[in-house]
Amino acid sequence: MTGDGDKDAGKALSRLRIDKWLWAARFYKTRSLAAQAVEGGKVKLNGDRVKPGKDVKLGDLVEVRSGELQWQVEVRAVSPRRGPASEAAKLYAEADESRAKREQMLLMRRAGTHPAHDTHGRPTKRDRRMIRRFTGE
Repeated sequence: MTGDGDKDAGKALSRLRIDKWLWAARFYKTRSLAAQAVEGGKVKLNGDRVKPGKDVKLGDLVEVRSGELQWQVEVRAVSPRRGPASEAAKLYAEADESRAKREQMLLMRRAGTHPAHDTHGRPTKRDRRMIRRFTGE
């Protein structure tokens, strides 16, 4: 044996595909959902859009958007397997301002009612006429 396996093992511990890392860090329930988010531009690595196969390494900055919520985290560790939430939290460190913004958004969401709270099913005939008048159809 030439020892190349040792070199690859060290490389594997310091780098990992971004979709696998997002799954292991518990940002997404499945790896395919993580890959779809990366493809859809909801995840940025060091400020740039990337493909799901892009490697993440220690010190990289990852920005994750999910609906109204947004995380800005620094990669602290790389794990190829998904563990409990306590271990997943050790894989990254969230910026203080990111945490504050996210908590503020959660508070606002809990405080107010949903915008479509008062709507009930399909629009009535009168509502449809008003919609047509408004849109110019």
